[in-house]
Amino acid sequence: MRVEITALLASPRHAYEGRPADGPRPDPEPPLRGAVRVRAGHGIVGDRYAGRPAHARAAVTVLAAESLDHLREVLGAAATATPRAARRNVVLRGAPVDALAAPGRGGTGALFTLDSGDGPVRFRAHRAAAPCRWMDTEIGDGAWAALRGRGGVRCEPLDDGVLRLGPAELTILEPAAAVPPDAGHGPPGGRPTPSAVDP
Repeated sequence: MRVEITALLASPRHAYEGRPADGPRPDPEPPLRGAVRVRAGHGIVGDRYAGRPAHARAAVTVLAAESLDHLREVLGAAATATPRAARRNVVLRGAPVDALAAPGRGGTGALFTLDSGDGPVRFRAHRAAAPCRWMDTEIGDGAWAALRGRGGVRCEPLDDGVLRLGPAELTILEPAAAVPPDAGHGPPGGRPTPSAVDP
């Protein structure tokens, strides 16, 4: 599907630590980028989550531009509903971003590619990127609630490549899938079936 990359962000530092009531750490706003370099199993070069083993499956966060539109509609023009405030790496317009996340515990997120002109870059979507209470402080009262279910998705990059602002193509190679209802249950009184123990 044809989409648009409307914002790219690589933030070298965590600004949202501690209690929202105390305000963010003093941190210059990370610059929006015209392009970012993605490394397989690493993340976006220069980003705070890149190369951290604990964040390998969540190294790149993707948000729908429509989620920011929704915030402005709900909170009004005074809300600072910007990509910088949301702190997501890639903002896409025209894509079902939140549907890429793994549905429920044990589900599988979508396998997809993004190609903005330098060749496709594969990503495996994992869990939803749930908003935090910082959104009320940084965007406006009510932002946390308004972003629930619209906070984007955490992804693992599987290829090296480049993403650029502007028109792009998103291809879903495998849709997100829930765990089958009988997963993990073998025949009565017997051992689990092989499909139940496959990774």
